[in-house]
Amino acid sequence: MSSKSTTYSELRASKAYYLILGICLAVLGLGAMSFFHLEHEGHHVTGMNNQVVWGLPHVFAIFLIVAASGALNIGSIGTVFRKKLYQKMGRASALLAIALLLGGLAILVLDLGHADRLIIAMTYYNFKSIFAWNIILYNGFLVLCLLYIWTMQDRAVKAFYPYIGFFAFSWRLILTLGTGSIFGFLVARTYYNSAIMAPLFIAMSFALGLAVFIILLFFTFRLDKRELGDLILNRLRYLLAIFVASVMFLELARHLTALYITQRHGVEQFILLDGGIYTLLFWIGQVLVGGLIPLSLIFCRALKNNHWSLLLASTLVIIGGFVQLYVIIVGGQAFPLELFPNAEVQSSFFDGELNRYTPSIWEWMLGVGGVALTLALFYVGMKVLRFLPESLADSEVEVN
Repeated sequence: MSSKSTTYSELRASKAYYLILGICLAVLGLGAMSFFHLEHEGHHVTGMNNQVVWGLPHVFAIFLIVAASGALNIGSIGTVFRKKLYQKMGRASALLAIALLLGGLAILVLDLGHADRLIIAMTYYNFKSIFAWNIILYNGFLVLCLLYIWTMQDRAVKAFYPYIGFFAFSWRLILTLGTGSIFGFLVARTYYNSAIMAPLFIAMSFALGLAVFIILLFFTFRLDKRELGDLILNRLRYLLAIFVASVMFLELARHLTALYITQRHGVEQFILLDGGIYTLLFWIGQVLVGGLIPLSLIFCRALKNNHWSLLLASTLVIIGGFVQLYVIIVGGQAFPLELFPNAEVQSSFFDGELNRYTPSIWEWMLGVGGVALTLALFYVGMKVLRFLPESLADSEVEVN
């Protein structure tokens, strides 16, 4: 392939563009409505309670935050590993990472009940808390993404591009490590407490971020009638397969390790066999929909250059990843706390009982509102600045 310089331009306005933006703003309005209702009525209108304190909004938020880290991975491959094929998508990758992170953090802040409490979290740090460390990691990630975009767009600072790219790559790994460690450090929850949570979340970020990027890249190019070749899509296709397989391998290792530990047989039986909706979500949503079917679609030779099969696989990976986070976050809280090991506990405060949780419509509205904010930020950024290559046809890219 011949090496050619890449021309970037803004996303051109069209009726379809304004329709998408209008839908995003309408859904964002529903999220704002949910926030004001929760602010006025309190969290008793949600399905959350004293036992399940992290509900559906937290699943949405963590999904977006984890995907943000993985979305930047496209640019990082081009910068750190000097793959010119991926460098052409670096700007869009960084923009999507910023949009995803802001969407996820917006849900977390609004779900606090008193959003002004964020000021306390930003000014008073408890460095023994992994949550305090994550505030620093999130802010640092946003700054590095902005610097990354600057070095890609301004020739005056182009010399700093590889250094900022490497620093951003390292930072995003630490960020996802911190997010996974939130659960790995919670020893009171049997389903959380595991050192493998950190690498599992890193692998999940790779898969989810890439799946979101593939879908938005494809439809954005179709929206603006730009050419997107099979070469790039096939590279992204098999890269997605590697990440999905990595998630499944680490999840398998986590469960096999837990089954080896007698103390965790109870929670494993709950998730894998007797957990009702959580067992169904694990086997159908996480393993089948989010893992086996996408891998089958990717490696089916008859579908090698079929763009729609790749989009379907990416969509299923997103659904499976969301279900996986739901099982981890909510399912892990549904199983009762083991306050006194090897002892029978009886009281009137739900000790030893399975905890019930059903998300309310207000939680759905808040979560979907965060997704709409992400899409709105992404498409406004595409319209305002030059993030999108004029063409990614096979003749315009170089394989290295």
